[in-house]
Amino acid sequence: MPLQKCMARQIFDSRGNPTVEVDLLTDLGLFRAAVPSGASTGVHEALELRDNDKSNYDGKGVQTAVDNINKIIVPSLLRRGFEPTEQKEIDDFMLSLDGTENKSNLGANAILGISLAVCKAGAARKCTPLYKHIADLAGYNHVILPVPAFNVINGGSHAGNKLAMQEFMILPTGARTFTEAMKIGTEVYHQLKKVIKDQFGLDATAVGDEGGFAPNISDPKDALKLITDAIEKAGYTGRVEIGMDVAASEFYKDGLYDLDFKNPNSDKSKWITMDQLGELYTSYINEFPIVSIEDPFDQDHFDAWSKFTCSVPIQIVGDDLTVTNPTRIEMAASKQACNCLLLKVNQIGTVTESIKAHKLAKQNGWGTMVSHRSGETEDTFIADLVVGLCTGQIKTGAPCRSERLCKYNQLLRIEEELGNTAVFAGKDFRKPII
Repeated sequence: MPLQKCMARQIFDSRGNPTVEVDLLTDLGLFRAAVPSGASTGVHEALELRDNDKSNYDGKGVQTAVDNINKIIVPSLLRRGFEPTEQKEIDDFMLSLDGTENKSNLGANAILGISLAVCKAGAARKCTPLYKHIADLAGYNHVILPVPAFNVINGGSHAGNKLAMQEFMILPTGARTFTEAMKIGTEVYHQLKKVIKDQFGLDATAVGDEGGFAPNISDPKDALKLITDAIEKAGYTGRVEIGMDVAASEFYKDGLYDLDFKNPNSDKSKWITMDQLGELYTSYINEFPIVSIEDPFDQDHFDAWSKFTCSVPIQIVGDDLTVTNPTRIEMAASKQACNCLLLKVNQIGTVTESIKAHKLAKQNGWGTMVSHRSGETEDTFIADLVVGLCTGQIKTGAPCRSERLCKYNQLLRIEEELGNTAVFAGKDFRKPII
């Protein structure tokens, strides 16, 4: 039977900002989806439609997007009589209805809310788990449990300290199962809390938007030392590796990189070139077990990306560079600018386009890391997405804060459901062996 009823409302994300929630009704029941929101956003992302009325929610309301769903998209969808299994047809219809390249007419947050809800309803129609339905949509006949990349130390736009680089993550690549990866990750996380408390005091163990700690440090090397110390104390040296999300676009100024960008009186003579920044990364890679660096340079500084990616053996992830957009992915691939896509569904706006972005990355020999946003909800969709797309890696925050843990907990349930057939990516997280 076709879609019966659909409505949207304004709810709140994990930062207390408004976001969109969609309820879709079919003969099989109610299917609900909520849309996340980022703080560190790339300029090439699809448009998240906000009301911009400073008298309400400081301009961050999403009532316009909600109205677009309830008054424009839904009536048009229902008239067409789509079945919930027609994911691509529904997504394509909404894109046509919007008519803009970046979804600025109806809003990517409006379109995505419906797309996610439809995907859940489609799985129910087929009487199959959501992750299996997503695998079917992608043309896969298998699924894989991912290595989690836990964001344990925060800097950049996610923290009030002086640390310019945004995220420092731990990846339990030496685990044998996802359940064991969670055990390792949580034990290292709690050891890190003790290490930070001993060095900086109890106040430094307060957590940021994504559950990571934000001690009062400014040197990235200090964050890496804290993490390796915690890994050692937890007894997992050699089984846990490190990832970084630099978010370098945040501190790119006048062709240079300002690692003191949070200081309004930053000394321009200390800003560094792309080569100097690349040398800094290389020194970290040589000293610490770093296997992944995300957004090491500005989103349009392609020369820097290409030079660095070709010079190091690790994973270089494009987020602001690629924004889950096929056009940007093709551009980056042609320049050999990175070797991994960060997949964020709200950067592009539909399930269909997200799958297309992943498959395009794979065709170019890249990996894919599925990702949350800093403004999250209790929706667990990306947990099923990462399993269905077999990407082998997910980042969705620290093992702390319920809007992060709900994704990890869903992955635990999926592993339990798969039983003896469950496959964990482990050391092959960049290109899982199928």
